[in-house]
Amino acid sequence: MSEIKVEPYVPDEDYDNPAMVTDFYEFTMANSLFLHGYKDVVMVFDMFFRENPDNLGYAISCGQHKLVRFLQNYHFTERDIIWLRTKGMSEEFLAYLKDYRWKGDVYMLREGTVCYPQVPMVRIECDMVGAILIETYLLQTMNFHSLIATKATRITGLNTHTPRNVMEFGTRRAQGASAGNDGAYAAVLGGCIGTANCLAEMKFGPDVKAVGTIAHSFIEFFPSEYEAFEAYANTYPENVSLLLDTYSIFESGLPNLIKLDDYLIAKYPNDPNRRVKSARIDSGDLARGYKKLRKALDKAGKPYIKLVASNSLDEKKMSNMELYEDAHFDSYGVGEKLITSATDPVFGGVYKLVAVKEKDGSYTPKMKCSDSVSKAIIPGKLMAWRAFDEEGKGQCDIIALDDEVFEDGQEIEVINLDPDAFDPVKRIRPTHIERILVPHIIKGELVIDLPTIQQKKDYIREQLTNRVWESELRPEMPHQHYVDLTPKVARLREEMYEKLHGGKI
Repeated sequence: MSEIKVEPYVPDEDYDNPAMVTDFYEFTMANSLFLHGYKDVVMVFDMFFRENPDNLGYAISCGQHKLVRFLQNYHFTERDIIWLRTKGMSEEFLAYLKDYRWKGDVYMLREGTVCYPQVPMVRIECDMVGAILIETYLLQTMNFHSLIATKATRITGLNTHTPRNVMEFGTRRAQGASAGNDGAYAAVLGGCIGTANCLAEMKFGPDVKAVGTIAHSFIEFFPSEYEAFEAYANTYPENVSLLLDTYSIFESGLPNLIKLDDYLIAKYPNDPNRRVKSARIDSGDLARGYKKLRKALDKAGKPYIKLVASNSLDEKKMSNMELYEDAHFDSYGVGEKLITSATDPVFGGVYKLVAVKEKDGSYTPKMKCSDSVSKAIIPGKLMAWRAFDEEGKGQCDIIALDDEVFEDGQEIEVINLDPDAFDPVKRIRPTHIERILVPHIIKGELVIDLPTIQQKKDYIREQLTNRVWESELRPEMPHQHYVDLTPKVARLREEMYEKLHGGKI
């Protein structure tokens, strides 16, 4: 019997193919289905989440841009094939993967869309291999981007209509380089005015602006704090922003700040742009520090010097300073509490098979029932709609079958997805209703004009300002957005649950 020789795989720490960001069971499943003759079967998967971060009233859907780029460049290299061979994948399957390109359909919420639990964020319709093998990358991308963008809207005050100038300072606290870069992008979408991350601006452009001035080490290096201030000002006279708490904010930092600004006035008497622009404090009682500094600088005739705060800030600390102590910093630097979404660091999106396309073009619904009713998914090829009231605000989301169609002003019967709803069946007549899952890729080709970063920022702000009920945005005990099923979807779900699980939802 001849010996089968397998080419050994040599690890390479610098190797990177996003298509291999895959849980191994995705390959074992795909290989098995391939060998059983199912390679051309088209599957439909939905990505959705079950709870808003921090149990609040909304989330922001983000990551679509990166997901589109991933799918359009989806491929396997010779190195991938060699490694998969060592893991027991069949030669027939490996030969198929060698030339595989992603040719499926993607319907998604537009990047930046306000979203809610159970409503599909992404619908994938693709051949078996392309549907199964992208699960991990899709979830990683959509979950992390959505988590940080959602957190950023709260830290920047967009949800409470009290916008703040926030700089994202979290790269050094992020869980890895990719989280630092993607987190900076998502934070800017959520309202941040810049990031400390240089690579983020290089990757995404000037809308993800890299910002920053000096650290304590720069000041410590010089014989005195004032000499450090002066050296920095002489290097960047039009961008003088100082850090006051290296030694003592009020005994040292403040007097040296005033002295330096006087120096600049004397050196550049006819150039008002060459003055101290701002001063940052990174320790102590920030609210008390703000009030004392503001009072002292105003008294010294320097109201133009802006004040910046940092030091483990989050939305609660900032709002408490503003609300209870009337301490309104001109801007903030927020690090680990934003880049890790520290109060709730997991966006629990899932990716579930909901239908299989038959040869006649029909779709057979599929359902994971589970012993927990809350995890019983909504089966079928679905479409998500949003109904708007007379004020133009989202009244409810409706999960329908893909072939169901609604029109403005039409009376619609819906079933509340909440099992505790007092009146689960109701009729609504929305002033306006629209599909919110929109085609991004059809048969592997991009079919949408992807918006710019600034357009996505404006879109998020506009929704939170004008298109969402105020009760959903409040930080404490928010109203939970109504998510409803059409009677067809509700009946399908009930019938499948009873058939597969032997009980009723």
